[in-house]
Amino acid sequence: MRLANHGGRAVILTSDSSGFDLEAASGGRFGPDLPSVYDAWDDFVAWASKASGPAVAIDRQALGPVSPRPFQSFGVGLNYDEHVTESGFARPELLPPVFPKFQSSIAGPFETVTLVPGGRTDWEAELVIVIGRHAHRIEPGTGWDHVAGVTVGQDLSERTTQLQGPAPQFGLGKSFPGYSPQGPWLVTPDELPDRDDLRITCELDGEIVQNGRTGQMIFSVADIVEKLAEIVTLHPGDVVYSGTPAGVGYSRQPERLIQPGEVLTTTIEGIGSITQHFVA
Repeated sequence: MRLANHGGRAVILTSDSSGFDLEAASGGRFGPDLPSVYDAWDDFVAWASKASGPAVAIDRQALGPVSPRPFQSFGVGLNYDEHVTESGFARPELLPPVFPKFQSSIAGPFETVTLVPGGRTDWEAELVIVIGRHAHRIEPGTGWDHVAGVTVGQDLSERTTQLQGPAPQFGLGKSFPGYSPQGPWLVTPDELPDRDDLRITCELDGEIVQNGRTGQMIFSVADIVEKLAEIVTLHPGDVVYSGTPAGVGYSRQPERLIQPGEVLTTTIEGIGSITQHFVA
């Protein structure tokens, strides 16, 4: 199943260009927005398996973030070995670095992003996990059971803010307005060709700058959910940006950063693509 935030309303997709409105199809039982769907995830999934409704044409420019108001939004760092190496850090062994991506930074899949004045904005293509069931101290091996689905994301990073000072400011450096885009829709795990191994690519102005697979993650989707749930309570609709493969710009020689007028496209196998246009 694929779920979209279309003009602020929850829609089940029947193709890339059409779907049906959840509130209308369910007689008001579910919807009208996606956050309310996550809050009733088990009941919704049982209903959706047999649901249908009048067709709604999908306007891609009306697509918003699949979880626009998460109770919590996390970022995971250093989760691919080659990215660990290019970043100059030690490989995490027991727990990945985790930081907040504040809610005000969350954006839709096809929005224009204003670059931080005088900043050094970098790309980080990521698989985004959306939680569907409460999770705290869950059984090992059950991480995927608490996931509603996944989507495509960018952990856009302003490197000066992120890395300056006596201690890194990962959360602030990655939370400027529009710096956490996600979409174009949520895909449930059963729809994926291999939920633990999906190709992930990033193109800047047509040049492929990242090309990896989620199967290369040090901590898998299930690992991330289980390790976070050891400490915090995960809530339906929470989002986790799960880390980026190698190829980011600030570690290149010379450094390569996003410039005004450039276009960034991130694609994950079995899900789709998101595109950001950047302005000064």
